[in-house]
Amino acid sequence: MIRKALRICLARAFAACLILGATAAPSLAAPVKCIVLVHGAWVDGSGWRPVYDILTRDGYDVAMAQEPLTSFQDDVAAVNRVLDLQTGPCILVGHSYGGSVITEAGVHPKVVGLVYVAAHAPDVGESEGALGKTMPSITAKQEGAIKKTDDGFTYLNPADFPKDFAADLPREQAEFEARSQILTAAQVFTAPMTVAAWKTKPSWAIVAGADRIINPDLERRYYKRAGSHTIEIAGASHSVYESRPKEVASVIEDAAQHAQE
Repeated sequence: MIRKALRICLARAFAACLILGATAAPSLAAPVKCIVLVHGAWVDGSGWRPVYDILTRDGYDVAMAQEPLTSFQDDVAAVNRVLDLQTGPCILVGHSYGGSVITEAGVHPKVVGLVYVAAHAPDVGESEGALGKTMPSITAKQEGAIKKTDDGFTYLNPADFPKDFAADLPREQAEFEARSQILTAAQVFTAPMTVAAWKTKPSWAIVAGADRIINPDLERRYYKRAGSHTIEIAGASHSVYESRPKEVASVIEDAAQHAQE
């Protein structure tokens, strides 16, 4: 009788442990379904169309923030405005100067992960303009490649745009983008960060191996410092988000799958 009672007690204790373990086990976080895409200087959100098409086909809810490019504060406000409209947690994606914008805007409570696509990722007190001078890009070394209007707005010399910004896009597309640039206030490049969202939120990153606008070594330095999950796309230009949309979308989806783990 004693042995039988002991066996019953042990069985009950084992069952209780199983129930307790099942109750205590953390539930798997659902994948993030909201993606917000942020463009860089001199271009607008339409360049994200190839990535947008892939993400929406795969079931993601995708929004694009159209920054005015009139000041850093205006651009961050434009992204926050779009984030406010979202109904759930989001992955915030930035290309080029858009990386600086998401570094600041990424502290928004709806943002759970960041993706840097051939983008700047400054720290608090830093600006991408100053950091760019420490590792100049090919474009920055070219006399007259970056033009400036009398009222302080910048643009790329249309003759240099195809080879510098979009070397791996069809020539006709690159030339159209050269002629449809959004002139960008020079002051956006010198605005220091007041926060750095990559310090508190997980990040993913893409180095464009043949980038002429941002030195790829600077991109590597940014992402190593941030501890980003990083891939490098060899031969990709600064327009990697347009020329290699499958690879870019894959990184964004990886962020969406794992940001809340």
